[in-house]
Amino acid sequence: MFIRGSGLSVKITGMLLGFFLVALAAIALTLFISWRLEGAAAAINDAGSLRMRLYRVAHHLARADLHTSDRQGFAGDLRARVDDFDHILDVLRRGDPSRPLFVPREAGIQQVLSGMSEEWSVQLRPILLAIAADPDPANLHRRGLEFDRAARDYVEDINDFVLRMEQSYARNTNILRTSQVILVALAVIGTILLLRFFFLTVIRPVFELHEGVKRMGQEDFDARVPVLSQDEFGELSAGFNRMAAHLQNVYDTLEERVVAKTRSLEEKNRELEILYEIVAFLREPNDVDTLCKGFLERVQNTMGASASSARLLDLESRNLCMIVHDGLGDDFLDREEVLACGECVCGEAAQGSGLSLTLDVRNAALALTRDACRRAGFRTVSATSITASKRALGVFNLYFDQSDAIGDADRQLLEALGQQLGIAIENQRLHARERELAVSEERNLLARELHDSIAQGLAFLNLQVQMLERALAENRAADVSTTVEMLRRGIQESYEDVRELLVHFRTRVEQQDLDAAIAAALRRLAEQTGIATDLDVQGDGAPLDPEAETQVLYIIQEALSNVRKHAGASTVSVGVRRGRDGLAVTVRDDGVGFAEDRDASDSEAHIGLQIMRERAMRIGGRFAVRSSPGRGTEIRLELPRTNEVLA
Repeated sequence: MFIRGSGLSVKITGMLLGFFLVALAAIALTLFISWRLEGAAAAINDAGSLRMRLYRVAHHLARADLHTSDRQGFAGDLRARVDDFDHILDVLRRGDPSRPLFVPREAGIQQVLSGMSEEWSVQLRPILLAIAADPDPANLHRRGLEFDRAARDYVEDINDFVLRMEQSYARNTNILRTSQVILVALAVIGTILLLRFFFLTVIRPVFELHEGVKRMGQEDFDARVPVLSQDEFGELSAGFNRMAAHLQNVYDTLEERVVAKTRSLEEKNRELEILYEIVAFLREPNDVDTLCKGFLERVQNTMGASASSARLLDLESRNLCMIVHDGLGDDFLDREEVLACGECVCGEAAQGSGLSLTLDVRNAALALTRDACRRAGFRTVSATSITASKRALGVFNLYFDQSDAIGDADRQLLEALGQQLGIAIENQRLHARERELAVSEERNLLARELHDSIAQGLAFLNLQVQMLERALAENRAADVSTTVEMLRRGIQESYEDVRELLVHFRTRVEQQDLDAAIAAALRRLAEQTGIATDLDVQGDGAPLDPEAETQVLYIIQEALSNVRKHAGASTVSVGVRRGRDGLAVTVRDDGVGFAEDRDASDSEAHIGLQIMRERAMRIGGRFAVRSSPGRGTEIRLELPRTNEVLA
């Protein structure tokens, strides 16, 4: 609200409104008096004209010659003069606001006017009307003398009437002048009062505030301004004083605030250094026990703890098993080696997600802590859960010889460290599982290739040995010779298969060396079989993941092995296309081909195709085969960079 009941705005509005009403009343009074004076002046003029008109009538009667003049015209002119005189008297009695014309309402003036009207009606007017009614020259002289006598007295009355109105006019003029003088005095006094009022209520408070702000700008925080009123400026002054007191307090305590902020920053920097050091350690490739041991050493030294331990949660038994410790005695370890989840403060921390609990051992109930901590002489125990993805993995403990060793900031730091340790442990487990999965997949692939090559070759050799035994038992020399030749060929093929498998699984692609490995594989194929080979490499791009490139090489080697074993081809070509979107590899031969809709059991080559397809899926690639009898085979592998999967 802009206007309050006792505010400065009400004071200013009331004072200005009062002066406005006084000025308006004075101006209205002045206008009214001026209007009355204008009416009185008109009345004086008309009253003076009565005297002149009376003289003219007397002069007209004295100079009239009724013997020679037109008597009817004389009578009519005389009646017109009488009517004009009557009209002026009537206007003087009633007044005329439109002119304006007013006879002062004073008693003496109104009485004289009434006497004049009565004397005119009783004496002068009848004489003139009688002359106009009977314009006889014989009576004109007598009646003219009678009119002259009455007119002299009447002129005296008119003079008295005019004099009285002039005196009233003079009095009203004096009143007008006096009111104007009073109005001027009021204007002067009002101006002085307004100046005084605005000086006290506006100018002085603004000046005080200006001086206060100036002193504040000069860092004089002791500056205060007087509260001179209870209005808006008073509130502003009080607010300025409160602000100055606050700034003075801030300035006086600035050094303490800087020290506190510096201390807070030092604590934050300390926490960041601890986090950085421990996180850097947790990112190193170590096993879980080494991670936990190094983690405890750093946290124990940082927090000044006397001992520490780490327990991991066994999901099947829901027990906390201690895996590493430092500074704990054998008796303590015998009692605390295994804890049930929910038992003691350590078990409670393991049930939460990211919690850090601190317990005063000497004042805690046995339901919250076990007797082992008291016997070991510890005063304070901290239990912080080890979590990963909001899932509890275990808990780590810090043991202190003093009470209140951990504050809120340290508790938050421990919770963050517990989460980092949980993430590191979970990453180690994931890496181990990933390695196990990779080994398992490689073993499955190796088993398939052994089954599809050496196992089948050995089964063939086993049959040939049985046939050889029967031929020897029956003394069939020709069959023995044929069977021995078949055994020699089978052994040679098995030997070549073993050599090829050894080459496959010993091959590892160095960074940016996939092209050389493919060229070496083509060169070995040409040397072993005499098949013409060709390598076409186009485009350029960043290298893929080394394991992905190794799998690409295995797929190409498997395709070349199928060409050697089954295609009967004379030429084979390998095309490699690199680009921003990834890698594309094609292997084409002009061999016998096969029907794509044929059942997989019909051909040993289909097992190799299945192995190649599985390898492609493993690295996120797309594998396709096009073939038809007598037209060769084309194998295509596309490995998008955006879909790259690390093996």
